[in-house]
Amino acid sequence: MLANAAALSDAQCAALTSYVERGGRIVATFETSLYDEWGQRRTDFGLAELLGVSIDGDPDGPMRNSYLSLDADPATGKRHAILSGLDEAPRIINGVWRVRVKPRAAFPSPLTLIPSYPDLPMEDVYPRIEKTDERELYVREVGRGRVVYFPWDVDRTFYDVLNADHGRLLANAVSWVADEAPSVAVSGRGIVDVAVWRQQSSMTVHLVNLTNPMMMKGPFRELLPIGPLEVTVRVPADARVGAVRLLTASTTPAVRRTQDGTLQVTVPEVLDHEVVAIDL
Repeated sequence: MLANAAALSDAQCAALTSYVERGGRIVATFETSLYDEWGQRRTDFGLAELLGVSIDGDPDGPMRNSYLSLDADPATGKRHAILSGLDEAPRIINGVWRVRVKPRAAFPSPLTLIPSYPDLPMEDVYPRIEKTDERELYVREVGRGRVVYFPWDVDRTFYDVLNADHGRLLANAVSWVADEAPSVAVSGRGIVDVAVWRQQSSMTVHLVNLTNPMMMKGPFRELLPIGPLEVTVRVPADARVGAVRLLTASTTPAVRRTQDGTLQVTVPEVLDHEVVAIDL
């Protein structure tokens, strides 16, 4: 995850390129690799070959009343998987800053730019240009790996305004580059931060309850319990599952083993933090 990793050395860029060619997966945003480790701007991205784009001008912003058109592949009439869950949206809001880039290779075009237009007075609030062919999302396979590049600040904007469409794009980007079932999936109401640890003879799944009106903006004023949660854990194929415990609650949960080898664990409630401990 290269969240606007603007300053990268040549050695770091070479390592990242080799990593993807061997099967690694990268999601990058905005000015990633545009500067060296000393903050000096390069003439092009250090990862231009990997991202598949070259710089084509100075950063543009702050943008106001700019949108993104969600486009289907003209050959198939279908949208890219990275737009999953946005089926009824013809357009979504853009970020605040973007870099102008030009493709170095052929790309699908899931998102294209609708340029900024006035936000006041009201009679002037309409797009001057309804559609362009300027891509705002680049997805590609490189060697045995995959790369997603957003030439705009989708991650920073999501943190600031918590727009659900931007969150969906980021989640889909991670899912598409990973191209495999997640180690853990959690279903149920609420917002949960999930971390998985694998040790020689155990796995632990940490569930942190973030359900709060000011989730990313400041201290919690009240803990709001959530649950039940269904936690699906993909254990290693050669592992033999032993005891399963909830460490915070100090209880033994209901556990089911599915035909595909995953564990389904029911967590009745999470107040702030619960840990699913699995002996292997």
